[in-house]
Amino acid sequence: MTVRHFRPRPVLPNAALIAGYAGLLPQVIAAAMLFSSDELRCIGLASAYGYAAFIFSFLGGIWWGFGVVARNDVAPAGSIFAAAVAPSLIAFLSYLPWIWGLDWPGPSMLLIGTCLMLSPLVDGWLQSQCDLPSGWMRMRWVLSLGLGGLTLALGLVALP
Repeated sequence: MTVRHFRPRPVLPNAALIAGYAGLLPQVIAAAMLFSSDELRCIGLASAYGYAAFIFSFLGGIWWGFGVVARNDVAPAGSIFAAAVAPSLIAFLSYLPWIWGLDWPGPSMLLIGTCLMLSPLVDGWLQSQCDLPSGWMRMRWVLSLGLGGLTLALGLVALP
C-alpha cells in the first residue's frame, strides 16, 4: 500500500503575475507600430508575428519543465514531452510561408493566435499530471486570450 503525503499546492508568486502581464506589452507596442504609419507597418507586423511565435515556443519550454517534475504514477511523461515540443514545431511551420515567399504574416498570425488562445487547454490537462501553482490557470487564460486575441486581430488586419 502506498501512502501519499499531502503537499499544499504552491502559490504563484506575484513576480510571475507582474512579469506575465508585462509580457503583453511587446504585442501592444507592435500593434501601435502597425497603426502609426506606413513606414512602421512592416516592422509592426513582423514584430507581432515574431513575438507571438516566441511566446508560443516559450510555453512549450514551460510544459517541458512540468514534464520533468510530473508525477510518474499519473501519466507517462512521454505524452507531456510530446505536447511540449508541439509549440516550437508549429511556430516553425508558421514561419515557412515567409521563407517561401507565400502570403505572410496574416495566415501565420492567425495560426499562432489560435494556438495561443487554445494553449491553456494543455495547461488544464497538465494540472492533472503536475502540481501547478494555484492561480496558474487563471493567469494562463488571461494571458493567452490577451496575446492570442491581439495576435488574431493583427493577423486579420495583415491578410491580403
